Amino acid sequence: MEKRDQAEVLVEAMPYIQKYQNKILVIKYGGNAMTSESLKAEVMRDLVLLRMVGIKVVLVHGGGPEISEMLKRLQIPTKFVDGLRYTDKETAEVVRMVLAGKVNKSLVNQLETAGGKAVGISGMDGHMLVCSKQDEKLGFVGKIESIDTRIITDLLEKGYIPVISTVGCDREGNVYNVNADTAAASIAGELQAESLILMTDIKGLLADKDDESSLIKRVFVSDIQSLVKQGIISGGMIPKVDCCKEAIRRGVNRVFITDGRVPHSILIELLSDEGSGTMFLGG
Repeated sequence: MEKRDQAEVLVEAMPYIQKYQNKILVIKYGGNAMTSESLKAEVMRDLVLLRMVGIKVVLVHGGGPEISEMLKRLQIPTKFVDGLRYTDKETAEVVRMVLAGKVNKSLVNQLETAGGKAVGISGMDGHMLVCSKQDEKLGFVGKIESIDTRIITDLLEKGYIPVISTVGCDREGNVYNVNADTAAASIAGELQAESLILMTDIKGLLADKDDESSLIKRVFVSDIQSLVKQGIISGGMIPKVDCCKEAIRRGVNRVFITDGRVPHSILIELLSDEGSGTMFLGG
């Protein structure tokens, strides 16, 4: 890139940086978006850059593929009910070990290597995510009953990027596996975040699921029901869009679904006129 082009990119980004200055941005980074170590390192550098320009970044992560891999290694059978992982007590302990241990600390390490300040926590710390059973047939899959974000705000005020694994608990100390999209939406709402970005392995919401050029760039909450009836929002996209709607209902200004496989997709989404995924708005 020519120096003049570099300067123009920075000038284009300036009003967006000003808009997000000292605002909270929650990013959900899913297991299916973590497609390679090099891409993951790139995402972490982008998050450090956002923090350096004054945006308060909160990273919420899942890790479904890593959980499945560990269960397979331990020869613990994986069972799904209505698309959700059945979680008995033994599986819940594996979830805690993988998410709060392996995945969380790996992301923290990459953020620190990229020049950031990060602290890894789970939904169990400070009883941040207090849960009950979402459904008896799912075992210890958590429905969030209450959220305490004080530990997050403390870390943000000290300049850290909180890295949150979506493991919750109840008052008796039982461990719960919490859906990462749901947790990110709830945390973003509780923090009154400016924006929530759901990074995944799809481009965004498509008018034709087999045609990536049919990306719908902007959706108002009032349009969602009609899009479901038309079949444009269907299958696994329904719970993801429900999380977008819930975050906006809780006070988040904008929610994005964007492709985590695309280099610098967060920066393109937030700091350019172009955007890269689908933006959800109230109204």
